[in-house]
Order: sequence, then C-alpha cells, then structure tokens
Amino acid sequence: MSLAFLCPGQGSQNVGMGQDIFDNSDLAKSYFETANEILDVDIQDIMFNGPEQSLKQTQYTQPALYIVAVTIGLLLMEKGIKPTSVAGHSLGEYSAYTIAGSFDFETGLKIVKVRANSMQNAGEDQPGTMAAIIGLDDETVMKITDNISGTVVVANFNSPGQVVISGAIEAVNSAMTAAKESGARMVIPLNVSGAFHSPLMSSAREHFAEMIDSIEISNSMIPVYSNVSAAPVTRAAEIREAMINQLETPVLWSQTISNMARSGINHFMEVGTGRVLQGLCKRIDRSLVTSGVENWKQVINA
Repeated sequence: MSLAFLCPGQGSQNVGMGQDIFDNSDLAKSYFETANEILDVDIQDIMFNGPEQSLKQTQYTQPALYIVAVTIGLLLMEKGIKPTSVAGHSLGEYSAYTIAGSFDFETGLKIVKVRANSMQNAGEDQPGTMAAIIGLDDETVMKITDNISGTVVVANFNSPGQVVISGAIEAVNSAMTAAKESGARMVIPLNVSGAFHSPLMSSAREHFAEMIDSIEISNSMIPVYSNVSAAPVTRAAEIREAMINQLETPVLWSQTISNMARSGINHFMEVGTGRVLQGLCKRIDRSLVTSGVENWKQVINA
C-alpha cells in the first residue's frame, strides 16, 4: 500500500491537543521544551489547558498544530511507518517539510513563529476576512470574486463544492451576498484574524521571505506536494519558493489530493489534531482509504 501523510492546518486545533503524546513520549517532551524556549511562551499550557480563545490566536494555533503533527509523524516513522509522499493544508505544509527532512524541528518552528506573527501583523495592517462557500462549483465562485470591486479571491479549493474566499471585509461581504444569490447551499463567515492566502498578505510575504532566504533548507527525502502547485517538490530551491509564495496564493487542496491519488497513493493518513483532512479526502473521492493518528493510543496501534 502506497501511503501519504497529511498534516492539518488552522481550524483543527482543540484544547488538550497533544497532551497524551507529551505524557508518554520522550521525543514529545523534548520538543515541547524546545518550543517553550523558541516561542518564549508556555505553549504546552495553552495547548493543554486553554482557554480556547487563546489557542485560537494565530501566533499560538500555528505552532501548536506544527508541534503535534511533526511529533506524531516522526514517531510513526520511528516505528517503520514511512510515507511515500507528504502534504499539509496551509500551515500543515510546514509540518510536512519537517517530516520530509527539509529542515529540523527547531528550524521549522522558527519558520512557523515568523509566519504566524507576520500573518497576524498583516491582518492588523490591512484588515480582512474569509468565508466558506458551500454548494457552488469552483468556476462560479471565481466568476463571483472576479466581478466584485475590491480585493477578494478564492483562497482554498478544499473539495468539489467547498471553497474559501479571502480579502477585504467589504469585498468578501459582497461576494458572500452574490454567492447566496447564485444558489450557494451555505455561506459561512470564518472567525479569522486576516485575509490569509490573498494579496492582503503582501506585507507578511515580504517579512517572511527575508527569514526564509536566511535559513538553510535541504532537499527533502520524501516528495512534498505543494499547496501552490498541487505538485510534488523535493529540491531546496523549489521548497523555498513554495513556502514564500504560499502566503498570497490559493491552497490547491482538492487538486493536490487528486494528483496524489493519480500518482498511486491509496492510503491517506492524517497525522495531527482533528479529522478535517480525512473528511475533505472523502468529499474529493469517496473511494480513497483514509485514517488518522492524533493521540498516543493511535500511535501505538498504527
């Protein structure tokens, strides 16, 4: 069986995430200790005890998801469960690069810290929002965003009939109204701190690019499917470019999973908190075999 690891992004977090992994794994304990030093905050207290409102803040959510996904992915690989490729949704792509060996845990967490802070700051500089559109095809949603004055774009192609739009608040609101008028089954405003994966992240991209250009990145040992291209990357230069471009461009998730399946992947394992990506896989192709590992018992039984 050809296996792929999938690493979750924002929205999959929950209070208590990673605690049983921490309690049972020396690797997890060492990673949390390192994380507290790099982040200059007691991230395990926020993850294990909340409150939820704190965990939902971008500067905590992104490191929390990264820590759990990378720890579980590496624990599984220590057991001999090795994927033939890896992918991650938005923030999860950085977890994927660490699992694939492009950089170590510490470097990846420093990248995630700068990314999260840059996105938070960009959202304050240029306020924006996001919304999920359910029940319209991709082309219809793209026509809607193209016809709205102001900045609004498709940010996530999650699965057929489920996309996320992102942009300036007024433009997103106009697009939401147009989507309802076009027959969308549901239009859901998202509780986010900025217009992620849109041109409003340009200031975050500039700051983030400086950091990415300053670090050492290795060729990955396993192909990582990039959100930007929905294609596998392994060369350091490609990985660097993909990480920088990801902030302002759409997450091609539906295309990524379809391309992975066409390449021969027949088992998609979500490593990290939640079941969001397993659900998306089934909406993309009901025939796909999916599973998830998010706690210590599942690591042991995998």
